[in-house]
Amino acid sequence: MKYKTLLFALIFMSKLNGQDTIMPIWPKGEIPNRISSNESEVNKRGDILVISNVQVPTIEVFLPAKQNATGEAMLIFPGGGYGILAYDWEGTDIAKFLNGKGIAGIVVKYRLPSEVSQTNKHNVPLIDAQRALRMVRYHSKDFNITSEKIGIIGFSAGGHLASTLGTHFEDLVYDPLDAADKESARPDFMVLGYPVISMGPLTHEGSKRNLLGNTPTQELQDHFSNEKQVKVNTPPTFLFHATDDTAVPVENSLLFYNALKNKGVSVTMHIYPKGGHGFSLALNDQYLKGWTGLMYDWIESLD
Repeated sequence: MKYKTLLFALIFMSKLNGQDTIMPIWPKGEIPNRISSNESEVNKRGDILVISNVQVPTIEVFLPAKQNATGEAMLIFPGGGYGILAYDWEGTDIAKFLNGKGIAGIVVKYRLPSEVSQTNKHNVPLIDAQRALRMVRYHSKDFNITSEKIGIIGFSAGGHLASTLGTHFEDLVYDPLDAADKESARPDFMVLGYPVISMGPLTHEGSKRNLLGNTPTQELQDHFSNEKQVKVNTPPTFLFHATDDTAVPVENSLLFYNALKNKGVSVTMHIYPKGGHGFSLALNDQYLKGWTGLMYDWIESLD
């Protein structure tokens, strides 16, 4: 009850100040798998805002005007190879775009794997992702969100985390703490932009190393190769990728598409001939930027 009262205060204060709500996803002192250390969060602003060494994971909630709200929401997982978060480029900018469509955009500042400040670092991003979705579902009425219309979108390594959430939402990776943890962690739909999917030969080696370490077992690689983890209850999925992506091969999306199709999961995919990696909204490319409109039309087509 105290936690929910704090939420109301945060929302009220943020609206008074014309700002959006930033709130921690874990009660103070109860962050799972955390080790006390000298690591501290680093925010570095150049052309984009880069965040590393996240210690206190949060959600930043961007809400459309109530009169424009569709009731839909998307949790946003920025990429960065599990080493950094491209926080505005693949986070807050995406949230603002979604607001223009009447969709709540919720940026997840998740912890990045660390052997210094975490135990079982490979589970930590998923732990934060599950909790973030449960928190949003638990507080859906406060945010004017329909609890059955909460999707996720992730880019690059953030796409790997999103696809991990979409295939491992039933995994028990932390002990429940409160009423929010009684909510389902299953996304209602999933959008993956140039995602890392596999931890096999086609992976992005930096993401794999940061998440799993230098010498992961085959079992661990298979567990986080999400094309091998698709189930019939994996959410409907929208994929987009560029053929000339030299960082994360397009075969990652192709593998996931085939796995979804083989399990009878509704899937849509758009493969572009050019675009490279990390193009975000692609506003300077007349053709590539069309992915946002295609995604919106797809969301509106969902039952």
